[in-house]
Amino acid sequence: MKNLCLLLGASALSTISLAAYSADIPVIVEPEAAEYVRICDIYGVGYFYIPGTETCLRVGGYLRYEIRAGDGPYGGHNDVPGALGGTDDTYHAQARFALRTWTGSETELGTLSTFTQTNFSYRDGYHGEPNFVSLYYGWIQLGGLRIGKDESVFDTFANFAGPVIGDDFVPFTPVETNLISYTYKSDNGLSAVVSLEQGGSSYGNDYTIDSYVPHIVGGLKYTAKWGGVVVVAGYDSNYEEGAIKARLDGTINEQLSLFVMAGYGTGDEDSFNYYKPWKGDWAIWGGGSYRINNRLKFNLQASYSDSGVSKGSGAARGQADNHYAVVTNVNYEPVPGLVITPEIAYFSLDDGQPATDDDGFSGMVRFQRNF
Repeated sequence: MKNLCLLLGASALSTISLAAYSADIPVIVEPEAAEYVRICDIYGVGYFYIPGTETCLRVGGYLRYEIRAGDGPYGGHNDVPGALGGTDDTYHAQARFALRTWTGSETELGTLSTFTQTNFSYRDGYHGEPNFVSLYYGWIQLGGLRIGKDESVFDTFANFAGPVIGDDFVPFTPVETNLISYTYKSDNGLSAVVSLEQGGSSYGNDYTIDSYVPHIVGGLKYTAKWGGVVVVAGYDSNYEEGAIKARLDGTINEQLSLFVMAGYGTGDEDSFNYYKPWKGDWAIWGGGSYRINNRLKFNLQASYSDSGVSKGSGAARGQADNHYAVVTNVNYEPVPGLVITPEIAYFSLDDGQPATDDDGFSGMVRFQRNF
């Protein structure tokens, strides 16, 4: 009996001791499973799901550096004051980092998407050129409804102009604006758009609306395997004038594609409005691209506007000071993501937008890393 009591006592003491000891041991909590980034392939390459949401995000952009020389809006700096007196010509150089974001998610009202592009630009400082940071794009889209900062639909719906950098020696469109637009697309290649736009600065002139009446753009488009055709018109509510453009694209084969675009504007021959930045009543642009191989593509664009402005006196009076330009370049991609573009241009302009030399040559080379 005595031995049994001793055994029970020892067992109880051991239990108490183990309990006291176990109280000093920290409790190890199992880590939660990490939520790895999921690839989202609904909207294309590069998207991933934002953790904890059903929203897809893509981050990209480009880094660009270019050097220009010669005359005109895509040339170098002319008549720069020299350090030892007098003036001289020199290069124009600039760099840009463009940060882009895309988002997309599916809703009962259609795809909800956004797009932004923020430009960080550095220029060489001649003629007071500023370095700047700007939000170039920043819009929200639900289905076909788009609201925010964009380029004018008069530009984007007609697919800009040609495949060269200096495509606007003869200007063809305004650029940045706040807008509210709606685009309808059918399954048979037809699409239509209407846009209410605020306007803004275009080629040195301010076309921002001065009342509650917006600028208005409307357009129709048809696309197919062979190419496409588009007609787009814009109305400037400030000047109560407008313009219309028609464009035809043709895909000849896998290597060659061509386009031609014509524009006509209302008002005086020598006047401008937000949607008619070219001088004269009408203008035309045309050109194309030829892909030589996977790394090399040749591009060409020619443009012309019938300014209708008389010059001189006597026998010379009545001769129109027409504007024209020819631009050509080569896109060379030595490795994926890096594009080197040398470009040359000849132009003849006088008091155009922006005001520039009567005629001349310009050349440039652009290096761009896309990601």
